[in-house]
Amino acid sequence: MASARQPVLDQLAEGSRILIIRLRSLGDCVLTTPAIRLLNEARPDLRISVMVEPRFEEIFEGNPRLEAILPPSYGAALSSRSGLCLNLHGGTRSMLLTAASLARHRAGFGHHKGAAVYSAPIPRAQEILGEERTVHTAEHLASAMFYLGIPRQPIPRAELFAPPAAFSGYAVIHPFSAAAYKTWPPERFVELAHHIERTRRLEPVVIGAAADDFGPFAMFRKVAGAPLKEVMTLISGAALFAGNDSGPAHIAAAYDVPLLVLFGREEQVPIWRPWQARPAEVLSAAEGIAAVPAEAAMAALDRLG
Repeated sequence: MASARQPVLDQLAEGSRILIIRLRSLGDCVLTTPAIRLLNEARPDLRISVMVEPRFEEIFEGNPRLEAILPPSYGAALSSRSGLCLNLHGGTRSMLLTAASLARHRAGFGHHKGAAVYSAPIPRAQEILGEERTVHTAEHLASAMFYLGIPRQPIPRAELFAPPAAFSGYAVIHPFSAAAYKTWPPERFVELAHHIERTRRLEPVVIGAAADDFGPFAMFRKVAGAPLKEVMTLISGAALFAGNDSGPAHIAAAYDVPLLVLFGREEQVPIWRPWQARPAEVLSAAEGIAAVPAEAAMAALDRLG
């Protein structure tokens, strides 16, 4: 493990390759981009690659800070010829991919199971940041960069590079979630959509996966199962975003779209709230997401201006 007087990044020659492993998911991938920006701005000479599952690679496409986007395979890890392999994912598969890189420096959070594979185990984010509090996911990921040698500094907003939207005058609504406890009742999203029509004169556009139940939203325009890049473009051009805590909300925050996010559990707000989003409103309730009334969501939207 490198000493505090010689951080890992100081040991990398000019033009060295770095492989960052971030296999999934949508929100995590979006919130990895501030850390990538910090690394690139501190060491623009380094050649950075990201290893990610194909279904999420569009999050990183077009990012000028990256040299390559690699599939999660042992062959790709080895052929990257990286001087540093940084595992920001955790878990057995990413540990094995880190080992397969044969990088001289292998870094990842030391509290992950199997961290013996690392030559540079990274302490808890609280220790790096010097604050014993719940940290946001973007702070957690960026803290790895600070430990490796980047000077402490403000953590920027996420960066995405989808093509611009071709039309305007709409609001994006994402009323779905993978977990029931994170899903606000659909009839309240319908009320919210009508409120947006009346008060903002915006067309509600409801987005979701092909398997989601769009039945309650039949009266609105729908985008079901669209490619991720199309969803990113759609959100980037929206005048407003409203939805459950999920990946699309992080996309909206990255594009600085005014947004309202409803959380299933209050304790998840500090970890997953919209990062560097202005303006943004967050709603939750101790009794669960179903306890958030439609009137509270309408008032929150009105506060967005």
